[in-house]
Amino acid sequence: MLIPVERVLTRDEVAAFRARLDAASWRDGLATAGTLARSVKRNLQLEDGSPLATELGNEVLRRLQANSLFVSAALPRRIYPPKFNRYADGGTYGAHVDSALMQVPGAGLTVRSDLSATLFLCNPDEYEGGELQIEGPFGVQSVRLPAGDMILYPSSSLHRVTPVTRGARIASFFWIESLVRNDAARALLFDLDRAIQGLTPALRPDDPHLLSLTGVYHNLLRRWASP
Repeated sequence: MLIPVERVLTRDEVAAFRARLDAASWRDGLATAGTLARSVKRNLQLEDGSPLATELGNEVLRRLQANSLFVSAALPRRIYPPKFNRYADGGTYGAHVDSALMQVPGAGLTVRSDLSATLFLCNPDEYEGGELQIEGPFGVQSVRLPAGDMILYPSSSLHRVTPVTRGARIASFFWIESLVRNDAARALLFDLDRAIQGLTPALRPDDPHLLSLTGVYHNLLRRWASP
């Protein structure tokens, strides 16, 4: 299930991020590539744990804490600190699946990757190529979102970034360990929660049908969650 999350960052916030990222020092993305990924990964990354990566990453996390769509879709338990990458001059990342377990450097913490996230920091007209292609049960879906928007997708998905042939594609990416690790169960909870949120404005708070649906949601969450 692919879920776009719009306006994680405003236009002004994206501009502020970009001003700092455009002036940043980038390093070869192979430094963080696994054995198999080294043969298909060609990009640049901001150094993990650098003051800039930490500051911007924390800002992304603050925005997500207040984003009801993200919370409903991801039901986050832990979030790997956001990273930042840049693709240009043919930069690409071939087909791969994200590692199941991510060690957070210096934190003594392991994050299980249930969901992957890409937050776009460039508008589609700023570059050519650079599509995030995600394979799923209904084929391959290509994603190129406006700057400030984010896509959530299962970390178990085979995915790739196609070569950037003009301009530069800059993004933040990270992984989420969900309270509900099963994709299908999490998708059902998301659909139910969005339906409840859609009905709420039109019904009284004590409407018995609304209360019943809310009870079903929380009982399913209680059954499937692993805090």
